[in-house]
Amino acid sequence: MTGIKIETDKCTGCKLCISACPFGAITIKNMKAEILNNCTLCGACSSSCKFDALQFENEKLQVDNDITEYKGVWVFAEQKNGIPVSVVLELLGQGRKLAEQLQVPLSAVLLGENVEDAAKTLITYGADVVYLVDSPVLKHYNDEAYTDVFIQIINKYKPEIILIGGTTYGRSLAPRISSRLNTGLTADCTGLEIDKDKRLLLQTRPAFGGNIMATIVCPNQRPQMSTVRPKVMKSLEPDASRVGEIIKTDVTIPSNVKTKVTKMVSAINEKINLLEADVIVSAGRGIEDPQNMKIIEELAEVLGGAVGASRAIVDSGWIGYNHQIGQTGKVVSPKIYFACGISGAIQHLAGMSSSDVIIAVNKNPDAPIFKIANFGIVGDVLEVVPLLVKEFKSRIS
Repeated sequence: MTGIKIETDKCTGCKLCISACPFGAITIKNMKAEILNNCTLCGACSSSCKFDALQFENEKLQVDNDITEYKGVWVFAEQKNGIPVSVVLELLGQGRKLAEQLQVPLSAVLLGENVEDAAKTLITYGADVVYLVDSPVLKHYNDEAYTDVFIQIINKYKPEIILIGGTTYGRSLAPRISSRLNTGLTADCTGLEIDKDKRLLLQTRPAFGGNIMATIVCPNQRPQMSTVRPKVMKSLEPDASRVGEIIKTDVTIPSNVKTKVTKMVSAINEKINLLEADVIVSAGRGIEDPQNMKIIEELAEVLGGAVGASRAIVDSGWIGYNHQIGQTGKVVSPKIYFACGISGAIQHLAGMSSSDVIIAVNKNPDAPIFKIANFGIVGDVLEVVPLLVKEFKSRIS
């Protein structure tokens, strides 16, 4: 079992471990260290101890499967109305590089109804093999049905790597699969590389509120699973001459799923998918009144972008949840992000800090958003945004 073991005969009560612990989880009693309940097992205390009095004991993981049986790189081919979403093409581009390094095929898993044309598209974007399951039950995404079918295919063909887009559906599907297979999942990756010698997927993602980049591996279980942020990988140029194999695999389609999708409804004001937008114009409390959302929408329309929002105005009912960006909303990485009247709470920054260029408008010069903004405008958003709209219109026309 993982834990910190204290060798009391070696501990001198020097308090070095207290200084090293970032969580204040150590105290000294009777000149001996004691670990408190808020210990996160980060191990910082163990490495700081000069007397080897704190021993970090790591649980030896049990290997449940023969990892040498697993070969190949897979991409979950999420589709909407029979068309692969853009992050799938991006994952095929990155998956192609990983597969070539491992010298294995790159495959896509496509579930849906009447989606064979999509299978051909996936091949033009780099897939060698497409595992296709065509059924009316799979016409619309369904957690239970998609998870059950996907796991059947995994158990049959045994891939060593599975990449899934960090979309709403992808973030729901991936943990269900990983928990059912008792394997690891690294969510929200922004970088993927291969350790060829150990055949390990090096999965890099922001951690601790974006202050560090962590590289995570899954050495003892297969498949290795990642969800990947949209817009961080590059897709290949489609090649119509590419030849691949479409395998219509036999699976048992679940007949008694608990959740039934009766109708799909698109938000009227969601002209552009927030996760795929190159430009996002987001509003916060600084717009003061829901009626002022129209100037945010106008700026987004002029720039061909999407409208985002802070949690504060979503909670106030000024705009729908599907526009919320942040820790409890969507994580986006556009080329340009306008933060209009957004103070920059850490929960919001967690959802947009990886944007290429951040432009902040806020009348408070000390607003935290300016600490991460590439360009900052100190001013009333109700005055600045209309001026930006006017200027962009004149230049675009």
